[in-house]
Amino acid sequence: QAQLVQSGGGLVQAGGSLRLSCAASGFTFKDYAMGWFRQAPGKEREFVAVISRSTIKQFYAESVKDRFTVSRDNAVNTLALQMNDLKPEDKAIYYCAATENRTPTTVEGYDYWGQGTQVTVSS
Repeated sequence: QAQLVQSGGGLVQAGGSLRLSCAASGFTFKDYAMGWFRQAPGKEREFVAVISRSTIKQFYAESVKDRFTVSRDNAVNTLALQMNDLKPEDKAIYYCAATENRTPTTVEGYDYWGQGTQVTVSS
């Protein structure tokens, strides 16, 4: 069955960088747009970034634009999120997700989800 396994994350000081990875299996990766979401304590899960099937299109939440970069490698079925200049407000559990839709930015638009990985940014 479809599976998304995340790695990366951890603790970093403000201004630092982290890279998250998401390995896909059980479905045809290249046929799915891929997204990143995050959920802070007490808040709803929110959109972070999405990349189209062919990598041509990427969209970002305003709060992470110019700091985060989403990428994918369809040859090895992996998705990545490079996070630079991290801020304390970026602290959250980050989730990767897959969708057969184009490039949705809502939770409801996605079919498969990773297990989540914690990102903590100290000030």
